[in-house]
Amino acid sequence: MEKQQFDTKAIREGYRTTGEQEHSEAIFLTSSFVFDSAQQAAKRFSKKEPGNIYARFTNPTVAAFERKLAALEGAPACVATASGMAAIFATIMALLKPGDHIVVSRNMFGTSIVLLNTIVAKFNVDISYVDLGDLSAWQEALQNNTKLFLLETPSNPLGEVVDIVALSKISRENNILLAVDNAILTPALQNPIALGADIVIHSATKYIDGQGRCLAGAVLGTNELIEKIATFTRATGPSLSAFNAWIVLKGLDTLSLRMRAHSDNALKVALWLTQQNQVERVYYLGLESHPHHSLAKQQQSGFGGIVSFTVKGKRAAAFKLINATKILSITANLGDTKSTITHPASTTHYRLTEVEKKQANISEGLLRISVGLEDTNDVINDISKGLLV
Repeated sequence: MEKQQFDTKAIREGYRTTGEQEHSEAIFLTSSFVFDSAQQAAKRFSKKEPGNIYARFTNPTVAAFERKLAALEGAPACVATASGMAAIFATIMALLKPGDHIVVSRNMFGTSIVLLNTIVAKFNVDISYVDLGDLSAWQEALQNNTKLFLLETPSNPLGEVVDIVALSKISRENNILLAVDNAILTPALQNPIALGADIVIHSATKYIDGQGRCLAGAVLGTNELIEKIATFTRATGPSLSAFNAWIVLKGLDTLSLRMRAHSDNALKVALWLTQQNQVERVYYLGLESHPHHSLAKQQQSGFGGIVSFTVKGKRAAAFKLINATKILSITANLGDTKSTITHPASTTHYRLTEVEKKQANISEGLLRISVGLEDTNDVINDISKGLLV
C-alpha cells in the first residue's frame, strides 16, 4: 500500500465498513455480540477465530479508534481506556509486580502523582521522583529492580522537556521500559516511539477529542506489551465505551489542523504576556526564553497550546485575573477549542503537599491557559481585564 501522510491517515486510517456502505464511521452501541453456533462461540473465546465477543474488550468502533491512533503514533498496537488516568493505571498494574521500582518525573500531572503515592505504592511498588530534564538524575535513580520510566513531555503546566532519545538510551541499556505521556502534543506534533519510547500514553479527553465532549484514554506500544495491558483492562473493566470511541475517532480527523492552530494562537498569547508588567514569568516552549526551547525544536514539530505564567501578587492576584475573565472558561480541563484558565496550585495540583508543589515549581501566582481556537485578540483582551491595576 502506498505510504500516506499524517493528515490522510488521520482521516482515512482505521475504519472498516460494516457492509452497509456508510461513509461516516458507525457506532456499535451494544453490550454483547451473538455467535452463529456454540462452536463459533468456543473458537472466539479461545482466540482460535477473530471476532467480537463482549463490548468490554471487543467493539468495532473502539477497535477503529485504536487502529487509527496506532497508525498516527507509529505503534504496532493500541488499547483504549475509559480515561487518561485509567491508561496510566492500567500500564503500571499490567507491567509491574510487587517489589518492582519505577522512576517518575515529579513534573507530571498532579493526579498522576496522587495515583502513584496513594494507590500504586500500596502494592509494594517502589517509586522514585526526579526532575524531568535532568538525565543524570534518571541514571542515578536506577536500582536493580527498576522496571519502568514514566513521564510526560512537555510537562503540564510548565512545559519542561526531556531528551527522549537520550533517555531511551539509558532505559534500553538497563532493560527498562520507557513510557511517555503524549497528551499535550499528540502525534500531530511529537512521536515518542520514533524517538525511542516503548510506550505512549494518552488522555484522549484532551486534544484528541479537542472539544471537551467526553473522557477517553489510550496506551500504545508493541503487540506484546499491549496484550498484557489489554488483558488487565479486560479483567478489570476500565474500557472505552463505543460512543466515546466514536467521538474521539472523529476528533482525529481534524487533529493536525487543530494542533497547528492551537500552537499559533498560544505563541501569540505568550508573546503578549511577556510584555505585561504584572506578569513575572511566562512558560511557553515556543518562546526562545524557555530553557527547553532548543530541545523542543529538535523533537517536536510544534509547541502546543498550553501557556502558563506567574503574576505578581500570588494567589490573590491570580484569582483576581481568573474572576475578571468573561470569555475564557474557568475549568481545569485543557485541549478544548474553547480557551480555559485555571490556578494549578488550588485545582489540578491541590492534593500535592507544599513540598511537592515547590519541587514541581507550582507557585501560588501560577496560572495556566489552554489556548483555544478563538480569535487571539479576543483572548488577549479577556486576559488583560484581570491585569488592569
